[in-house]
This record gives sequence, structure tokens and C-alpha cells, in this order.
Amino acid sequence: MIERPRRLRANKQIRGLCRETRLSASSLILPLFAKNGSNIKSEIPSLDGQYQYSADRICEGVERSLEAGVDKFLLFGLPDHKDEHGSQAFAYDGIVQRALREIRSRFQDEVYLVTDVCMCEYTSHGHCGILCGHYVDNDRTLEVLARTAVSHARAGADMVAPSDMMDGRVAAIRAALDENGFVNTPVMAYSAKFASTFYGPFRDAAGSAPAFGDRRSYQMDPHNGREAMRECELDVQEGADILMIKPAMPYLDLVRACRDRFDLPVAAYQVSGEYAMIKAAAKAGLIDEYGVMCESAVSIFRAGADILITYFACELADAIRKGDIG
Repeated sequence: MIERPRRLRANKQIRGLCRETRLSASSLILPLFAKNGSNIKSEIPSLDGQYQYSADRICEGVERSLEAGVDKFLLFGLPDHKDEHGSQAFAYDGIVQRALREIRSRFQDEVYLVTDVCMCEYTSHGHCGILCGHYVDNDRTLEVLARTAVSHARAGADMVAPSDMMDGRVAAIRAALDENGFVNTPVMAYSAKFASTFYGPFRDAAGSAPAFGDRRSYQMDPHNGREAMRECELDVQEGADILMIKPAMPYLDLVRACRDRFDLPVAAYQVSGEYAMIKAAAKAGLIDEYGVMCESAVSIFRAGADILITYFACELADAIRKGDIG
């Protein structure tokens, strides 16, 4: 009998030395919710420990995260006015644009700012594009998405992340950014975003639930893995810099498939439902929150993710610093 593997497992320092999967706080992105108004820091009931911030207080959330070792953020906006065309998505004084300028003026190059480019938070009907009857008009929506991405870049975004799942949106955004001088602004595409029931807490947090119907006509069917790879391939052809799989844990097979097939960085989004389930189960005394948080993150990186978007970013950064994972 060969005893060497057992001896390696017995020593914590050696286990760390021999780990196949490595985590770094530099690979974590924390979602932030910016809300119209002033002096707002409002805890989100469906996302324990997460907050909505007005632009004048959003730097509080950034500062807390920097202290934990997280310097990358994905911004979502909650406007006070919505219309059929989502005009606040690209407005100069839109909530994301104001939050970007506020953060950038305070922290300058200390932070890396990514913005969600979509219309669901800004439309009165809650869908991710311009409607024609009860269906989204894909091609009319592309112009609005491109205009929104450019407005974010002008306001200080380092990267834009289209989450709408419209056909051709990566190419439209890439062309608009280049035409306006933002040739070095990357596009992180929500390449395989599924019509998932795991988004419930987010829709409460962002006020983005559709007023009618659902998003299955443009988001992906959870049954379809090969289609997900075709969507990723299209985004590669259109000029995406990073490919994202969303949600993360229920779709680890596709994180691995994407990693094996494409030579681009792969991001995974541990979505609101994943986060809320861990929180709720821990509160009920059913699981060890810290351990499950760590194990879930390790599983996502082991599957092949290079980047993890998660509401646990600060806690994970602390776990990495302690050496519990990493």
C-alpha cells in the first residue's frame, strides 16, 4: 500500500501547497445597487446583508469592500422614473451614471467598475428591450443598449456587461464603443444567461420583475447546453472579451464546457437565489454558512471560472486572506 497521499492529506500546510484550484480576491466582483434619491442606505430584505445606496452614499459600500480586499464592482441602477423605452438607462443624469461619477471621483483608479447594460430596471413593462406588442423587438433594442454602454463608459465605467440576451448586442456595443473612442473598454457578455427561477431575490432588489409574461423568448431554456455553447461562440465572433455563465452552481457543467472550448476568460455569476438559499438555510440552522459559502466558491472555480460575481465577495476575500480557501 502506498501511504504518500494519506500523509499529504494529513498536513494542512501541505494540503494548501498541493491544491489544484486557487482562489484570489482579485477574481471576485461584488454587485452594487444604486438607487435614485439622497441619503439612502437601505437593506434589501430578500438579500440579507446587501444594500441599495443613493449616489451620495454608494461610496460607503465601496469603502467597506475595499477594506475587505474587494476592488471590483458590478453596478445596477434603480431609477425613480420608468418608461416604455427605458430612457433613464442612457440618460446623462441616470442613476448608474451618477453613481459611476461619484465613485470615480472618490476612488479614481483604486477600483474597477463594471456596469450591467440592460433595460429591465428602466422599462415600465420590466422587459429587457423595446416592445412590439407583447414581444421584444430585438433590432430596435440594440440601438438603446449601445447608447447605454457608451453613456456608462463616458461616466467612468471600466467595463460594460450586457445582460439582455438580444441577438447581436455584443457587436452593436463593440462598434458603438469603438466609434466613440472607447476602444479599450472591454465587454463582458452574459453569454449564456438562462431563464432561471434563481433570480427572484434580485428582481425584488432591482425592481425589475416583468409586468406580464416572462423572459423565456430571449433568455435561455435551462434544458439546452449545446445552445449555450452556440451563444458563447456568437459572442466570441462579435468581439466579447469575457464570457459569462449565469446562474453559476446549477450550470457548472456549462462553466466547464465553456472553459474547455473557448480561449477567453470565463465568468460565473452566483446569483441572488443561490446567495439567498445559503443565507436562509444557515439562519434555519441547517448548514454552516461559512463552510457552504467557501465550498460553493471553490466548486465554481474548479469548474473553470476565472471570475466570480457574488454577493459573498467580501466574506470570500476574508476567507482567502485567512487561508481557509485560496
